Amino acid sequence: QLACPLDLGCHSVGLLVIWPPLIIGIGLGPHMLGGMLIAQIVVSFCLGLMMSAAGGAWDNAKKYVEKQGKKKSEIHKATVVGDTVGDPFKDTSGPSLNILVKLSTYMGVVLAPIFKAHRG
Repeated sequence: QLACPLDLGCHSVGLLVIWPPLIIGIGLGPHMLGGMLIAQIVVSFCLGLMMSAAGGAWDNAKKYVEKQGKKKSEIHKATVVGDTVGDPFKDTSGPSLNILVKLSTYMGVVLAPIFKAHRG
């Protein structure tokens, strides 16, 4: 079984993307939802850049140590661990954040008539 954040169950993680636009749109209004979506885009962009750069740096550190001929050293073991973390960072950060932003934005657009009617 897959490990899931916040112990919600793997099928419930998608609710973390769907519920916030719904709650903010109905509870605080469409202007607040627009602000949340803009902030989400900005933060996701910064996080994606950071994850991509960090993953690339960890990957390059391993290659650098291997190029120096220190393949069986403690430094190499540490860089292998860094590369193990770095590969998912650089390979999955963009696509996963893209899906997060798209789903939240779609929820906001699809439910916009409900938010407008609710704020009346």
